[in-house]
Amino acid sequence: MSTSRNPVSPLGAPGARRTLIVTGGSRGIGAAVSRGAARSGYRVCINYRNGVEAAERLADEIVSSGGDAFAWQADTSDERAVVAMFDEVARRYGPLTDLVNNAGVSGGSTRLADLDVSALQETLAVNVMGYFLCCREAVRCMSTERGGAGGRIVNVSSVAAAHGSAGRRVHYAASKGAVNSLTIGLAKEVAREGIRVNAVSPGLVYTDFNEPGRIERLADEVPIGRGGSPEEIANAILWLLNDDAGYVLSANLVVSGGR
Repeated sequence: MSTSRNPVSPLGAPGARRTLIVTGGSRGIGAAVSRGAARSGYRVCINYRNGVEAAERLADEIVSSGGDAFAWQADTSDERAVVAMFDEVARRYGPLTDLVNNAGVSGGSTRLADLDVSALQETLAVNVMGYFLCCREAVRCMSTERGGAGGRIVNVSSVAAAHGSAGRRVHYAASKGAVNSLTIGLAKEVAREGIRVNAVSPGLVYTDFNEPGRIERLADEVPIGRGGSPEEIANAILWLLNDDAGYVLSANLVVSGGR
């Protein structure tokens, strides 16, 4: 399989290649991360739960552009599926160096009093359990205490965790609050095992995660006056993966236009 023209060097090792898993990597912010990482020389596992065509199309696009990527189906809330994905990455590429936890669901837009328990269960399973499982497997791969060479994890959270999303998505906001706590605690737990853990909190972003017209309705709440692009969020994520951010730990980088 083709490789990128511009390989990057993990942990200061000249000429070494980085390997990245992007959960929910085939659409929206995840797809922008996958493309940007591949352009920088990462070997990318594009995780998806549904939509094989979009995932395979993105992987083909990256490879045809000189990058190295493959698509892999896994429900990140399923432990066996997560372990199988990490095993496949190790088989293809060797040790994992980077993880972007991005897979998520909104759980729909509703007041808490009208929330269906099945929507709540799915939101917590994907947005919380999925992040925990992927972080656990990444630490097992990366930790210097377990024979790894270190690495980086970025958890995609949301500004909803800070403002609560009252009347719309309290359940979603709460799940992202859990992601923030996970990021802080895990960062401190594994910092001396060579692993940097941080988060990015997007605001309103033009992806199909938002129903049509939602960003336009809420644009007045954004000081900068518009929603963000997936690429703008991806740039922040990729910076946290970069060695230039080597002294950044347990941070939550808010990319929201001031919202």
